[in-house]
Parts: sequence; C-alpha cells; structure tokens
Amino acid sequence: MNVRNAVTPTPEGLQAFLAKDIKGPVSMLNLLKFKEKAEYADGRETDLSGAEAYALYGQRMAPWVMSRGGRLLFSGPAQHLVLGEADELWDQVAIMEYPSKEAFVQIVSAPEVAEWGVHRAAGLEGQLLIAVTATGTAESPLG
Repeated sequence: MNVRNAVTPTPEGLQAFLAKDIKGPVSMLNLLKFKEKAEYADGRETDLSGAEAYALYGQRMAPWVMSRGGRLLFSGPAQHLVLGEADELWDQVAIMEYPSKEAFVQIVSAPEVAEWGVHRAAGLEGQLLIAVTATGTAESPLG
C-alpha cells in the first residue's frame, strides 16, 4: 500500500466524495503530520511550530463546524504504531462528524474557512482524511 499525505483536497476528490452513496452523518478521520516550524505562504516571519499554527486554525474551525451541526468526536496525539509499518507516525488524530457529505463540502469550501486556513497550510506537512460512517452499535460493534 502506498500512502501519500496531502495538505488540501482537490476539487476532483471532493466531487468523487459527493458521488459516493453515503447517506446521513459522516465522520472524517484526520491523521495529521505537522511541520517542525510553521511556514506561511506569504513569507511572514513566525516562531510558531507547525502544531501551534494548526491549533490557530482549529480554534476557528471547530466552532465553525459545530455551528453548522457538526461535532468533534475525538482528538489526541498519536502515540505508537501497534500494528503495521510506516516510515513515520502521524502526530495527531482527530475525528470530526458532519451532518452529511454535502454539509462537509459546504463547510470546508466556505470563504471564511480559507481566511483562517492559512494557519492550517502553514502548519501541516500533510494529512490523510478518511471519510467513515457508523455501521455498528454497542451491541453489535462490527455492524
């Protein structure tokens, strides 16, 4: 399996996601890798780490998502790769739930998000973003 982190979704990737037969809420599994030092596209000087720059983005994005019906299900540091192999471990994992795939695309495509997205781009070395849906319950966790 070849894994390649990216920083921004492509229009083609978003269109392919919208074409999927996914109904109802969708959760996004974020595997985040930060730059050691934030690098802003406009060349501004900063002492921020990549994680600190990304946190500035998150401070605006999380309330934005929640005001539109989403919710943060989990966020925490990646600690140890227990199974499998990877050259590097991601730094942080987060799961954000959106009301629908359409809501996700509307939220991340909003002009307001681009405004504070500069911090995201400055801090991220790359990420994997995996759309997941719930199929199991407490009684039948595997669906």
